[in-house]
Amino acid sequence: MGTLLVSSGNDFEGTSIENSLLQYFDGKTLLVTGASGYIATNLVNSLLDTHCTIVRLSSSGKLLPLSGVANIIDMVGNISKPKVWEKALENVDIVYHFAGQTNVYIANDGALSDMTSNVVPMNNLLEVCRNKGVRPIVVFSGTSTEVGIPNTMPVDEKQRDLPVTIYDLHKLMAEEYLKYYARQGIVSGTTLRLANVYGPGPKSSSVGRGVMNIMIERALNGEPLTIYGEGKYFRDYVYIADVVSAFLRAAVYIGRLNSNHYILGSGEGFKIADAINIVADRAALITNNRVLVKHIDPPSGLSLIEDRNFVSDSNAFSNATGWKSRHSLVEGIDKTLEYLTRNSQNNHLLN
Repeated sequence: MGTLLVSSGNDFEGTSIENSLLQYFDGKTLLVTGASGYIATNLVNSLLDTHCTIVRLSSSGKLLPLSGVANIIDMVGNISKPKVWEKALENVDIVYHFAGQTNVYIANDGALSDMTSNVVPMNNLLEVCRNKGVRPIVVFSGTSTEVGIPNTMPVDEKQRDLPVTIYDLHKLMAEEYLKYYARQGIVSGTTLRLANVYGPGPKSSSVGRGVMNIMIERALNGEPLTIYGEGKYFRDYVYIADVVSAFLRAAVYIGRLNSNHYILGSGEGFKIADAINIVADRAALITNNRVLVKHIDPPSGLSLIEDRNFVSDSNAFSNATGWKSRHSLVEGIDKTLEYLTRNSQNNHLLN
């Protein structure tokens, strides 16, 4: 199947392995930005049965109702404004910073606007911490594409960063701000640079994000799946539960991670065409209908970042925290199909 294997993990069911980690969050106050987003929603859900306070900060206010042991406080605000951070950071122990503009093409068309969305908020967060004398743990969601076009694989933290998009440049700038302020002792902070994340959760609001989830849903609905060109480039697909586990561990082990960035992925690379065909195969086991997989010409103006190979080497993060990617691609796709099937049945019963 054209698979490039760097490392593998064992089966992992839900949050059972995280129970000892979750105790760390008892009594703590967490601020989660971009709280209506995909990763943020999954992270918050993982902490609902923990005796903590979670402040969900969103620019849209479109937050799902939640119930659990955790105390949930919802805020609406524009994080490019310092006043929003001044209020949001009150008594906060941990900040999970997921908010930002995530479309590569929008960033390239409006560099100043993208800086306002992706760099200014981090600067505001850190400056409020400095001015107010608060010292939270800050865990930032970075992207594997910050490195640019890798010259060797797998990719680890030693590779030189040469961003090829405005979006990646700004993510790198925000990351460097966090490192600097962490070195100064103003906050404790680390960045997890994520590979291609997929799995159950809300749909991404950004075009070009969550492609694997889109393909899984299409296959379940009997719709054709499309691949640009040959689909020859390698990608690293990491399951959402493993990503949430990593963010939890990042806060717990911040003393070992402080002022650094870490590459986070499954360590297993698949050609895009092979990954999409696996989706078609696994969905067919449920629907008894294998959807058509079509190769189409790439659209004009496709970003250079699309023409890259990427497989992660997450050994540095694993060695520091004990984290492992525990879902194979097949296991993750099956769990996502199961989730979508179950939700579809529940919605049918409600209608």
